[in-house]
Amino acid sequence: MKNKSQDNEPERSQSGIVKIKSGGSADQFWNPRFWDGVTISAWIKLLNSGSWKISPLRLPMFAIISGLTLSNSAFALAQRVFYGAKIRDAQLVGAPIFIIGHWRSGTTLLHEYLMRDDRFACTDTYECFAPSHFLASGRVFRPWLKYLMPKKRPMDNMAAGLDRPQEDEFAICALGMNSPYRDVAFPNGKPIDEEYLTLRNITAEQREKWLDSLEYILKAITVAKRKTIVLKSPPHTARVRAILTRFPDAKFVHISRSPYTLFPSTVNLWMKLAKTHGLQIPRGGVELEEKVLRNFEQMYDAFFDDLPLLQPGALSEISYDQLVANPVETLEKIYSDLQLDGFEERREHFVAFAETQKKYKKNQFEIAQEIKETIAKRCKKYIDRYGE
Repeated sequence: MKNKSQDNEPERSQSGIVKIKSGGSADQFWNPRFWDGVTISAWIKLLNSGSWKISPLRLPMFAIISGLTLSNSAFALAQRVFYGAKIRDAQLVGAPIFIIGHWRSGTTLLHEYLMRDDRFACTDTYECFAPSHFLASGRVFRPWLKYLMPKKRPMDNMAAGLDRPQEDEFAICALGMNSPYRDVAFPNGKPIDEEYLTLRNITAEQREKWLDSLEYILKAITVAKRKTIVLKSPPHTARVRAILTRFPDAKFVHISRSPYTLFPSTVNLWMKLAKTHGLQIPRGGVELEEKVLRNFEQMYDAFFDDLPLLQPGALSEISYDQLVANPVETLEKIYSDLQLDGFEERREHFVAFAETQKKYKKNQFEIAQEIKETIAKRCKKYIDRYGE
């Protein structure tokens, strides 16, 4: 186990990704895992998805999470009893806003910016870890659990914490619903639930069941916060069509970034997450890199196919470079594109947060020429629209 938060020694993958500098927190045995809040049934579904192929070194993690499922299930029952009707009857406060874009494109940074608007709410880390019981268990676990959280995410230098915005895809997974994020737990086998990336190659019944889970999360957050909800999960980029069937007034903000940065950074992301939260010791290598490219193609084939469904006022497209170079102006563009009012009243909050990001240190990678050529070919549609 490494005791330093940054890995400054260059690392070369089998196909030629060189890690120059990568931030992130060192893993500690007491750090919470994505699966710590799951119920017994959700835990069994997750284990079944990976055929229970657990690495011996991860058996302590398996044992701890298995024990936690008992209290999680008890609190989930309490949430159903005391909050079930409120969640079912909850009416969303305004149209939900979905931040979309490929992994490592800056979706988290944009989420953090939009949370400076006090009219918006997000799914935070605790709610995503424990979606089936956070309303019932939050007062019990939040006060002490926050001390076990790392200060930074495992894959970069973005701040981590129970109250920080988090991907609702983890909440979907924690509810026991199908999700490609189950690969984080079992990274060495065949891809898990890859068809749920786009929600296209599944039955109508499966799609409705998945949407029920997403709606449950939105309504539970509404019960807790009574604000317009801003969600952020890269897989939603490929699900615009499905999301609109359940939330026809939904709005989307898409953020793009150079695919020559996205590819190595996403490979690093999945390796870091699997090392920290996986029930197997990840192998990585060429198979992982192929998965990243394949998912890139699947995601943007679906997104570009869905774009004509979005009416004026439902989509804003920005780039990571714009957000970093001119954050306040970029946010003003988003508010204008989505026809959201109140930007001027909150301008100073965006300016203040922008000041805190000026010293942020990005991960650095280099990739071999043959990888660049592969990216240019397989990500051509993306590059044609958003540039290199």
